[in-house]
Amino acid sequence: MQKEAGDIFYSKIMLFGEYTIIKGSMGLTIPYSHFNGQLAFPNRDSYTDLAFAQRSNQHLYEFWYYLQSLANSGELLSDFNTDRLKEDLDDGLYFESTIPEGYGLGSSGALVAAFFRKYVSNPVKNKTEWSPREIRTLKEQLAQLESWFHGTSSGIDPLICYMKHPLLLRDLDHIEPVGLPQYNQQHSDAIFLMNSGKPGRTAPLVQNFMHRYHHDKVFYNFVENTLTPLNNTCINNLIGNQKEKFYNSLKELSAIQKEFLQQMVPSTVRQLWDDGLNSDDYYLKLCGSGGGGFVLGFTRNYIKTRDIFESKGMEIIPVYQDLKK
Repeated sequence: MQKEAGDIFYSKIMLFGEYTIIKGSMGLTIPYSHFNGQLAFPNRDSYTDLAFAQRSNQHLYEFWYYLQSLANSGELLSDFNTDRLKEDLDDGLYFESTIPEGYGLGSSGALVAAFFRKYVSNPVKNKTEWSPREIRTLKEQLAQLESWFHGTSSGIDPLICYMKHPLLLRDLDHIEPVGLPQYNQQHSDAIFLMNSGKPGRTAPLVQNFMHRYHHDKVFYNFVENTLTPLNNTCINNLIGNQKEKFYNSLKELSAIQKEFLQQMVPSTVRQLWDDGLNSDDYYLKLCGSGGGGFVLGFTRNYIKTRDIFESKGMEIIPVYQDLKK
């Protein structure tokens, strides 16, 4: 008898707050259904990449060992049914996913959310109202699970994947669902993704950022006095629907990321980054840790921007848009 697949969980995009959220800035993150994943079992009656499923299954066995060690030591924060997970792994359980790894879209966050929903007893289900305590507790439990993948985890990625709702992070301990404003009908505003053509590696970039933050006084002052306030201004202007102010602050953020976070800006997009700043047709910024993967873009004229990129042989993927028919 074929076992049932788990619920589908979306990827995530952190619109603002990459890096600075580590040091207490605001953050704004949204679910992104274009890429998604779910726990599944090999099914020879329909298409399944069996080699991929087997590799994923072996990877998840390692995850199970991690969870079992936490359970045995009494350190596991959630009521996770490791015995049931082991039974399903023995039956070939794997994670079927279209979320690319190393592209800043929360591939491990979606996986952790899927595990939490399927194997934690009485998990908090999706609902319209969440108390701050519920969100904080859920984030801590999810962070512990995701830490196996990255060494450490804030819990933000799996939280947004699990809740499937835009989240405003006032800081790491004060998180609330938030609505994004509708765009002005007189403009074809859009947020989009552009593929840099290579995956990024999160851990070394984060380590480098933290090393510079703690040992380079100039860089520390830049993060505290320029990057963080500007990041917060962009978020406040966007959720406050202050469009002109938002794009002005966004342009400034794009420029300083290009100048001061050069290592995180993929070399394949640097000219396009400059072109946007010079033309004001669009602005690019980091998506996740950078170094590769996707780059995030904002434009007031999506059709024109799409044509610009197509003329250069590049495709962009809309994330959030309000186009006129």
